[in-house]
Amino acid sequence: MRRAVAFLTPLGGAAVPDARTFSWFPVVGALMGAALGGIWWGAEQLWPAVVAAAIVVAADMVLSGMLHLDGLVDTADGVLPHLPRGRRLAVMAEPSVGAYGVAVAVAVLLLRFTALATLAPDAWLLAGIWCGSRTAMAVAARSVPYARTDGGLASSLLGGSWRSVALYGVPAALALGAVGSGGPGALAVAAGFGASAGVVAMASRRLGGFTGDVLGAAGVVGETVALLVAAARW
Repeated sequence: MRRAVAFLTPLGGAAVPDARTFSWFPVVGALMGAALGGIWWGAEQLWPAVVAAAIVVAADMVLSGMLHLDGLVDTADGVLPHLPRGRRLAVMAEPSVGAYGVAVAVAVLLLRFTALATLAPDAWLLAGIWCGSRTAMAVAARSVPYARTDGGLASSLLGGSWRSVALYGVPAALALGAVGSGGPGALAVAAGFGASAGVVAMASRRLGGFTGDVLGAAGVVGETVALLVAAARW
């Protein structure tokens, strides 16, 4: 648990992740979502909905240490342009940010902000969505080959069965979403799973597998799609 908290957030102190760390991803994701839901509710007591939404977006970046947003940017720069497979991984490892990464990051942050601004504060919904995104990361890492041969941040996490995480992470995420918003909440979480799977599938075709950046991108895209589905006019 401590290793998962240290890996997914700036909290928990220094801890080297291992293969067991993935088993705690859904739990940590649910706790992160619940914390953001509490911040969301508190912010709306003091400010208009649009300000509260901006605070939640900023709080999420702080709580995640911007690790997953950075992964989204790197993945966009490496996966979206027309590049040879070997060059894609090299681009993702570079510290600079390209036009694809900037455009995708701006679009995702804008979509997250506008979706939150139209929704009523719901800690259960965010707990379900964030639990789902971390579950998707863990399942992808245990079911898709690792793309890098020279090691990487996610290489220490490899090993274990994806079923052990999916068997409790998927139902837990769907249940949390349903508690918050009923059927639409569960549908939003399910849509998030689908979006995360789509990111991993695209990256797997173009990179030959996943990387730590791909996991972060899958989580962020899944959360964003889930928020958009939750904000739809049902």
